[in-house]
Amino acid sequence: MNNELNVNGKLIEQLPFEMIWIDYDSNIIYANAKFCENMGYSKEECRALTIPDINIAVTTETWKNHWEQINNKGCITFVATHKTKLGNFNTVQIIAQTFSNNGNVYICAIAYEIQESSFYKELMNNTQIIANIGGWELSLEDGSILATAGALNIFNTKNSLDLLPSKIIDKFKDDDKFKSLLGKVMRKAISFDEIFETNDSPPRFIRIIAKPILRGDKIQKVLGIYQDVTEIREKEKNLSLFKNIIDNVEDLIYVYNEKGDLLYYNKSLINKLGFSKKELDGMSIFDLDTMVTKDFYEAHFEIIEKKDSHRFEWLIERKNQTQFPVDIISSLLKYKDTSYICSVVRDITLKKQQENNLNNALEQIKSLKDRLENENEYLQEEISKKINFENIICTTNAYGKVLKQVNQVAPTETTVLITGESGTGKELLASAIHSNSRRKERPLIKVNCATLPKELIESELFGHKKGAFTGAIADKAGKFMLADGGTIFLDEIGEMPIDLQSKLLRVLQEGEFDTLGGMKTSKVDVRIIAATNRKLEEMIKVGTFREDLYYRLNVFPIYNIPLRDRIDDIPLLAHFFLDKYSSKAGKTFKRLSKKTIDLLREYHFPGNIRELENLIERAVITENGTTLNPGDWMPKSNIRSISEGFKTFEDYQRDYIIDVLNHTDWRVSGPNGAAKILNINDKTLFGTMKRLNIEKQVGLKSE
Repeated sequence: MNNELNVNGKLIEQLPFEMIWIDYDSNIIYANAKFCENMGYSKEECRALTIPDINIAVTTETWKNHWEQINNKGCITFVATHKTKLGNFNTVQIIAQTFSNNGNVYICAIAYEIQESSFYKELMNNTQIIANIGGWELSLEDGSILATAGALNIFNTKNSLDLLPSKIIDKFKDDDKFKSLLGKVMRKAISFDEIFETNDSPPRFIRIIAKPILRGDKIQKVLGIYQDVTEIREKEKNLSLFKNIIDNVEDLIYVYNEKGDLLYYNKSLINKLGFSKKELDGMSIFDLDTMVTKDFYEAHFEIIEKKDSHRFEWLIERKNQTQFPVDIISSLLKYKDTSYICSVVRDITLKKQQENNLNNALEQIKSLKDRLENENEYLQEEISKKINFENIICTTNAYGKVLKQVNQVAPTETTVLITGESGTGKELLASAIHSNSRRKERPLIKVNCATLPKELIESELFGHKKGAFTGAIADKAGKFMLADGGTIFLDEIGEMPIDLQSKLLRVLQEGEFDTLGGMKTSKVDVRIIAATNRKLEEMIKVGTFREDLYYRLNVFPIYNIPLRDRIDDIPLLAHFFLDKYSSKAGKTFKRLSKKTIDLLREYHFPGNIRELENLIERAVITENGTTLNPGDWMPKSNIRSISEGFKTFEDYQRDYIIDVLNHTDWRVSGPNGAAKILNINDKTLFGTMKRLNIEKQVGLKSE
């Protein structure tokens, strides 16, 4: 096959891109020097390779389909990944087309690395033709023949007689034609210049020139030249193939001189730009591309002469004045001391679209990634505290009513305000509401307003931009943005600064806020659950809490009752904490003694469930055994009596009347008096005040 294709010519070997020829069975029958260099194989090793050896994605079945596709379309362009001898992978752009040679069909594949795109850097560089020539002279007077050493070498002989017509004719396949031409030059003085194929194996091509020498009207001699043009013929054949390939590639290729005259172009230029061959033949680079000025062209030519090449992106205009983006590689060509430029122009419309799509996708991915990272960071902190509705420990009817409220409001989008003393588990209720809502797949973001410094709470809730304040070295997403689509739990809402409450009110009303230092408004879809142990109504009176914010938060109030009002739950909670901390401490506690339970039930627990948990943890540390008995860990004071925690009816009555009198500024009678509010007779109220020893100074003391 190597003899058939004879690719020893310098032209293809010196091409600056990879070229291989493949047969129907995927065998590589030829690889140029650039391919061998980039892949790390020798010429001999390449001839032993198949396409699946260099492209692991190709199978026998896919190769057959690939062959049929190229055979049907004639030429295709695609991207592939080649595996080198060392096991590295190169991504390359492939231009593949079929061609025939001596009746056989092959694929010619041109490849170049996408990263460099050095396609046709030098189309033809310093190509030379070396001719093997020898002369001979035949005397018609005596039949003698003289031959130069060059002529003898062509036919591998040292004897001039071997070149006599009678002997030399037999060396060519078309001996009849050669004999006829010799007869005409010797008898009719008709010169000829023809190329004949020899009978050698492999055959050679010999150019034969014969011219008669006359003396008067008589033919005296025949002068001739033999020239071995085998290599030239091969080069011409390869050049023809190469030109055919260039004409059929999708890239636009053209050559122009220093003046800008268009000297050569491939057929793709006609197809892509819409000009006819006649129009292109009369064009300069300035006619072809009206955006190219003389100053730009001179600077462009100067750059290429200094650097040998220049790569840049450009917009090219078609005949119909539509434009498309291209990638241009212009390379310097030297021929007979004259500089030319060969430009390879690639349409990158699809690439630009893909880049734009990719950039948009990357922006979206980055935004989602940042959000997920922020959410993940937050959730990692909260994961150990995640509690579901089913984990709430309760047997009392009083607390069952609280859980019923949770069950009612959880599926809705309603804002919830949870009130109650510290340590009663308000955060637990917020988690239960979220876990049983339609937002449970999104995060529950928790913020304790009491633990955040006043100067940082706005940044923590609404985020900030880089440089918004001293120490803001990067953008930060606020808790409301992290909670988008989910729920935010604002614990200790009563501690929120008054000047920030208006911003929270805006989120509640309009679902939007402004990031600290930002220029645009952010929209969020967040459900808000707030909690406090403060009496917000009293804060409204003294101006530390906005009344409009209170009514926005208090859509569905839930009062979380203290532990002293759910005494029957104390043993269950104590056992739960005993198991929890025994396991952690490596202790063997299994139960609480009856006396321990009785003492816990009698204790007032001002710190509620949090105090009970701390108490049991301390007991596990200090005590041993399997049963937890009373010890030094048990509180010595604040043991509840039967009546503790309750006021007498008269105490409640006295306090209520004082509150109403304070409200009316101690006005008893009249339309705005306390008696009117209490819906009793003025005299009756005066009598009750005397009986309960209510005097104005008492009210003043209680303020």
